[in-house]
Amino acid sequence: MGPGTLRVSVHDDAVRGQAWGPGADWLLDRLPELLGAADDPSAFVPRHRLLAFTHHRLPGLRLLRTGLVLESLIPSILEQKVTTGEAYRAWRLLVRKYGEPAPGPAPERMAVMPAPRTWALIPSWEWHRAGVDDKRASTVLRAVRVAARMEEAARMSPEEARARLELVSGIGPWTSAETVQRSHGAVDAVTTGDLHLPGIVGWALAGDRDADDSVMLSLLEPYAGQRHRAVRLILLSGRTPARRAPRMPHGDIGRL
Repeated sequence: MGPGTLRVSVHDDAVRGQAWGPGADWLLDRLPELLGAADDPSAFVPRHRLLAFTHHRLPGLRLLRTGLVLESLIPSILEQKVTTGEAYRAWRLLVRKYGEPAPGPAPERMAVMPAPRTWALIPSWEWHRAGVDDKRASTVLRAVRVAARMEEAARMSPEEARARLELVSGIGPWTSAETVQRSHGAVDAVTTGDLHLPGIVGWALAGDRDADDSVMLSLLEPYAGQRHRAVRLILLSGRTPARRAPRMPHGDIGRL
């Protein structure tokens, strides 16, 4: 397997995939899972009016599974304790500078994520130029040094994968959950330690904008086995509380 570019289009209700590069065959083989074919939305039983309405409004919502750990893990590390915009900027700058051009007829400046060795060789000033502090940069470097062990987690259950990822210092429950939600399509992996999520879930399900992680998990308990899907439906419903001053940090608390 190597880098590849995948183009997906729909023709007469049929999905068509085209791929280029050394990883083309792998991408086409995994296309069904990349589009959520391994997910089963019918397994979700809504127990709240908002979730029932959103689930009915979005019957085609499926959770994808990429089967790639580092491609979800590194962006999640970059998102620790910063805004989404700052993390996206860092990812964009580093991938464009150190990744190779995407193969095939890809859009201009599209690049493939750098290989683990390339991440390990990025000089400290380039991390700072991208707005990445030493703690997050060091966590990425520790992860890519054991890249093979990280990618092995793709063949584990989500729970086992999270335990494997959290062996790396700087990777805690927040980052491991954000990773397996994408790499594994983990329908029950709840993100804890987030700045806004508990208040969003608390407001949607109980009118409690001051909910913390323990309250959020209690509210999600009826959806055990499908808690991540419940959270996704809440986020897609658009029912969020008004912005308030933050009460807790974002990311992996105490692991940095």
